[in-house]
Amino acid sequence: MKASTFILGLVAGSAAAAVTVLYSTPQSGKELRGSVKSASSDLKYKLQDVKVKLADMKSSVKHLANEAKEYIPETVDGVKESIEKWQMSTASNQVRLEKEILAIQNSLEELEKSIAEQHR
Repeated sequence: MKASTFILGLVAGSAAAAVTVLYSTPQSGKELRGSVKSASSDLKYKLQDVKVKLADMKSSVKHLANEAKEYIPETVDGVKESIEKWQMSTASNQVRLEKEILAIQNSLEELEKSIAEQHR
């Protein structure tokens, strides 16, 4: 397709669209221009509002990131400390339980031996 044919088609289509819009609008040209101006000012206001809200959100995210950098390491250290304290407090019970399990295993072995000797 040649460029001149394309441009001619584009111009003809644009002209047809402009005529169609002018004849199909229920408003006069002055009213239509006023509506467009009002809509564009509303759009500008909404865009400004979006910019402000995005700036607030950016600030909030930055604040949250700073708090996370500060409080997460403290929380992790606190959890580690709690686990260490729990391990220390249960260490004596662990040793006692290991001794009791060993005693139970020895008792079971002796019981198995005595049962085996009785069956002979």
